[in-house]
Amino acid sequence: MITETNAVAFRQNLGEMLNRVQYRQDSIVINKDGKPVAALVDARLFERIRRMQARFDALCERMAESFAGVPEPDGMAAIDGAVKAARRELAAEQTTRPTVPRNG
Repeated sequence: MITETNAVAFRQNLGEMLNRVQYRQDSIVINKDGKPVAALVDARLFERIRRMQARFDALCERMAESFAGVPEPDGMAAIDGAVKAARRELAAEQTTRPTVPRNG
């Protein structure tokens, strides 16, 4: 569950909020002046986010290297075309995949 709170309430209830995150795997968004400024998440989720960020950064670096010297409009067109082709392929696989009857 994701809960929002303001910075004052967060500070006043820090122990309770830490318990909610640690034991219930809740996430808490902390607002200041009505705007989100931070989030408290459990350590396992944070580690997953860090790994995903590292993978995303590596992918971006590989793409930048692959498209070095390619004008941006041409590179974006190539990426858009690849995404569309992959989505068509995935949709075709989903429509041809046999369905397994449910027992119930």
